[in-house]
Amino acid sequence: MIKIPATELTNDALLGVIDAFILREGTDYGHQDFTLDEKRDRVRAMLQSGAAELCFYPENEHIDIVLADASAS
Repeated sequence: MIKIPATELTNDALLGVIDAFILREGTDYGHQDFTLDEKRDRVRAMLQSGAAELCFYPENEHIDIVLADASAS
């Protein structure tokens, strides 16, 4: 796994990764309903604060967003 700074992706590429993350079945945002834009903003804030990280997996050429404490394992 290779950690990638969010600033290394184009805005369009980052948006695609964020959308894949938030639209993934099973992503839990609690009991509140959020718009797609609100979810995007929350994930961007998590990336900016370091609470989440972009990780690239070269073995399958997949990029994903993981919670920072989960990527340490």
